[in-house]
Amino acid sequence: MTVDDARDQDTTITRQQWRWSVLAAMASYLDAGSIVALGAGLTLFQAEFGLPSSGVGVLAALGPNAIGAAIGAFVGGRLGDRLGRKRIYKWDLLVYALGVLLIALAVDPAMLFVGTFVVGLAVGADVPTSLALVGELAPARGRGRLLGLTQVAWSLGPVVVLVLALALSSLGLLGIRIVFLHLFVAACVTWALRRGMAESARWTAAAAAAGSAGTRVREMFRGPNLRALVWTGTVYTFWGLAAGTTGIFTPYVVETLGAGTQAAGVALSCAGFVIGIVVTVVVFMPLNDRSYATRRTMWAVGSVLQISAFALYLVLPFTVPVVIANIVLFAVGAGLAGDSTYRVFSQELFPTMLRGTAQGFTFGVARTVLGVWSLFVPILASAEIGPVALLLTAFLVVSGVVGYAFMPDTVGKSLERIAQERAAR
Repeated sequence: MTVDDARDQDTTITRQQWRWSVLAAMASYLDAGSIVALGAGLTLFQAEFGLPSSGVGVLAALGPNAIGAAIGAFVGGRLGDRLGRKRIYKWDLLVYALGVLLIALAVDPAMLFVGTFVVGLAVGADVPTSLALVGELAPARGRGRLLGLTQVAWSLGPVVVLVLALALSSLGLLGIRIVFLHLFVAACVTWALRRGMAESARWTAAAAAAGSAGTRVREMFRGPNLRALVWTGTVYTFWGLAAGTTGIFTPYVVETLGAGTQAAGVALSCAGFVIGIVVTVVVFMPLNDRSYATRRTMWAVGSVLQISAFALYLVLPFTVPVVIANIVLFAVGAGLAGDSTYRVFSQELFPTMLRGTAQGFTFGVARTVLGVWSLFVPILASAEIGPVALLLTAFLVVSGVVGYAFMPDTVGKSLERIAQERAAR
């Protein structure tokens, strides 16, 4: 048996790999937690600072859900490939902590907007770098489990945030400030624990082999790298428009359109993330590395469920029961065909010295598009849900069809074997 054959059969995940994956996954916890905390407090910040609907859109567009994260991802992903994973994930959480502290203590719109933008920069830099680390330490037949764990963290962040927001809803804006202070504490604790992590062994070996010049960015736009970039970018961008809208705007839209109170909107959002955790743990993590056919089947089923979730709004009235059906269908579908799948393929389809750069690029493009879209969601949804639902349904059709039709077969192969096969094409 060759070294590559042995790597392909590797299913063992050590305690250290689980521990480091948990610490890396905290980037996803803090990313999603800050997005949803902002979403839970949008109407309260709007009332406190007298923001118009356009101001709410700008706030959502600047932060971790969109443009701020995009800029951080473009820069942080590339620096992670050039300087190493450890240098990025070791320090950017301090920047994140500063941002959430500004939001928590905001006394005027300037502090709120600056803090939101800083948080976006920090999570944008951390997420692609941390996911690259998890992908590089995972065994060939364990990537789905470890990268699925990062998705669990991404859903757990909103659950904790939403439960806190719901419990503190009687305090109004003070409750939301406390929620952001919780994220500040979580970032500081994670930063302290990450100081004991080592550099990615795969990155160290690849950097030594590449020399001081590294791998030039233009290689990302050639041959198999370009095909992988277009595929992952298309799937994630169109899916992310729906996921991002659901994540940050559900409480806002539910309250604005009179389907329920802010507390009801927060509770509904929380339920969706809990369902996502269950589906990821019970279905995605055990099955993702099983076979190519299994991956495509999960993607097909998940895509149909998500498309159906928003198509409901086109034929049924915007009421709490319909919102519940939307949330359940989208959460189950996203657990099968969503961020987790994108995370796995983003590690598998790119060489080590471009892995963070490529993922930072697709992540950044997706968040930029989402940022532009977020400018219009409050305005479009201020009267009725129909226009937003129609567009989100169309976006999910694009993501679902492209993802299924062009999904590559990389299941159970080491990163080295995948790189060799793709280079030979």
